Amino acid sequence: MSDKVDQRNTILNLYNSGIDPETISLELDINQDTVIKVINGETTQESEKLSNNIGNNLLNRVYLDAVIDINTIIKDSQIRIWKALKAKPDYNTSFQETQNILERYGESKINLIMLHIDLVGSTRMSLNLPIDRLTTIIRTFAQQMSIIISMYGGFVLKYIGDAVLAFFIVEDIQDTKISTDLKIENKDNKNSYCLQYSNAISSAYTMIKVVKEGINPILNQYDYPELKVRIGIDFGEIAIVQYGWDIDEYKGLVLKKPHLDLIGYTISIAVKMTTLAKSDHIVIGQKLFDKLNIKEKEIFKKLPVVSEIWDYMHKTTGRIYDLYENT
Repeated sequence: MSDKVDQRNTILNLYNSGIDPETISLELDINQDTVIKVINGETTQESEKLSNNIGNNLLNRVYLDAVIDINTIIKDSQIRIWKALKAKPDYNTSFQETQNILERYGESKINLIMLHIDLVGSTRMSLNLPIDRLTTIIRTFAQQMSIIISMYGGFVLKYIGDAVLAFFIVEDIQDTKISTDLKIENKDNKNSYCLQYSNAISSAYTMIKVVKEGINPILNQYDYPELKVRIGIDFGEIAIVQYGWDIDEYKGLVLKKPHLDLIGYTISIAVKMTTLAKSDHIVIGQKLFDKLNIKEKEIFKKLPVVSEIWDYMHKTTGRIYDLYENT
């Protein structure tokens, strides 16, 4: 019975994170009809008894272990960077999925988690490395980070030099068809969708681990400098803005699609706070910190800052906006 309950919770958590039933079925090696049945609420009485525990902080942190094998990600990253260093790499990056997601919301405001990751010391690398070696490192780094972001349900918005800017959509579960099953009464968990905040943080930890254990060992073999990263993450309301149209011609037809981008205070904060993180560390903002449960908050400590370096204000309190760094 316990296994069935755990399976149900895992299915609901994965589905709420944006993973489709077919993928859940394949990754968990269970019948797709069973997955759909759980999602539609056709569950046994024993299963329903544990619905109040879906917000359990342990599940929040490790539920993706059923789908994401970090060791495999590390091995795959080593293969990719090895190929990139041995021959001209084939980069398959597209922002079509990002644009499709933004189109779904139109020109509106939505709640997003913004994640910004950049390389430490890239300016020094640019002075010491030939341009072809530098671009190889940055391209391979950006591609691997993009893959990890996607695995955790995020979307790459753009590449900025040696940095990647991404976002994770936060949707209130109470607006979905499985909202009844996902109501949380645990006092440590003040909202029913904190799992979505954990995804962004988990992706950041995975990125740091992949750089350390996957990319750097291969770079060392080829006498490249080791990479170090820093990551800034925050949550807030972001505006979707249409800047114009992307126009393509196909067989005499003119195809127009809106070119959408994001604007918001949270983006500026996420990018700026990244510069305050130590190498291979994560800094998060007060709004994101407030969304975490008690166990997750214990991983972070308040980052001491001075107004000369950090002068962003909290819109509600009017005081300096607090930052937190992982210990």
